[in-house]
Amino acid sequence: MAGECSCGVCDVEADIPDHQAILEEEFEVLESIFPDEFEKVSDNEVRIRVEPEEEVSGHPLSLVLVVTYPPTYPDVIPELALEEIDEELGELREGEEEEVVGQLNQIAEESLGMAMTFTIATAARETLSALINSRKVREQEADEARARAYEEEEKKKTRGTPLTPALYSKWKDAFRVEMAAKKAKQQEESLRALPAREREEWRKKNARASGRQLFETAKVSATSDEALYEDGEAVDVSQYTREERDRARWEEEANEEKAAHVVLDDSDDE
Repeated sequence: MAGECSCGVCDVEADIPDHQAILEEEFEVLESIFPDEFEKVSDNEVRIRVEPEEEVSGHPLSLVLVVTYPPTYPDVIPELALEEIDEELGELREGEEEEVVGQLNQIAEESLGMAMTFTIATAARETLSALINSRKVREQEADEARARAYEEEEKKKTRGTPLTPALYSKWKDAFRVEMAAKKAKQQEESLRALPAREREEWRKKNARASGRQLFETAKVSATSDEALYEDGEAVDVSQYTREERDRARWEEEANEEKAAHVVLDDSDDE
């Protein structure tokens, strides 16, 4: 028949799919499904706005899915990318774009040979929902870790520092030095307020050791009848029994130990 080609080449060319025609047909379908979200940028690129399937308060995340089609689409998958719209609509964190695009590429690989853009866009919505849920889990875990750390710090404050014999001895020595320094400072301040003559008399009066100092340094016998002088008055230590002296010493040590606990607790609070 006239006008018909019998070379066979035309039949082969007729079997070659028109990829652009397939793509144009897919664009028409996408525009009807996503009338507000779909935007055709060129003959081989579209932009589709995607967001999580369910809105989560405090976690907005609306993005633009950019799809660039190769000449042999749909026999090969398109190139995919995600773009942020603005800060109020949410931002991707480090590594999240690679994670989402990687999952979408797997979906596209499963749809080779057929129109796949709608499938990819739907999968993007699902993937963003999973991403938000993953964020919430990580944030909750971080909050719980901070709460545990805070509780532990509060417990340390209430526990204080255990009082060991070595620690008590160290504190006792430091406490005595501190008290002696305070007493010397107070005496010096009091002396400055006195007239010169009274200051000289006070120094002469306190130049010799008191009876208490002689008693503590064991320079006299506990049972001696020797008269000791303390604050200018005679003190006869023989009038005190051993039990009374021991009791006085125990009370003094008990008072010092109580003071040690107070100082240690105050230092922990600081």
